[in-house]
Amino acid sequence: MTVSLSTVEDKTRATIGVRLFTVLAWVPERRALRRVYSSHPVEYPVGGEKTVEVAAGWLERCIAGQEPYFGPDSAAVREIFADHELIDRLGCGAVINVPVVDDGRTLGVLNLLDAEGSYDDDSVAAARSLAPLAVPALRELLEETR
Repeated sequence: MTVSLSTVEDKTRATIGVRLFTVLAWVPERRALRRVYSSHPVEYPVGGEKTVEVAAGWLERCIAGQEPYFGPDSAAVREIFADHELIDRLGCGAVINVPVVDDGRTLGVLNLLDAEGSYDDDSVAAARSLAPLAVPALRELLEETR
């Protein structure tokens, strides 16, 4: 049975805590991320897509390097996200981005956002341990769009 992305959100909420949870699928041929799941579909609708040229360091780290990005405060959120004002209005000032990797290939990213000061290195480790749960659902979504 495939774990749904809503189940991944529930486990994340119970384990780490999260105010805004989205899952982005990596579309390498367009160097873009497509939102495939959102806890806030009005503000962050499924299907929204963004290219990542702006955050080249983030791209290298999270997509190519397959390492989490941890932004502990509002300054880090402002540095990475063009939509930081909306993120701030949602009460979020800390972010963890965790790559979802399947057999060495980056399928996408889990985005966890919460109030400034909510996350630490233990939160990043916990988020990293949850990312594999999203592999089957992301694999399925990516196969459907090919």
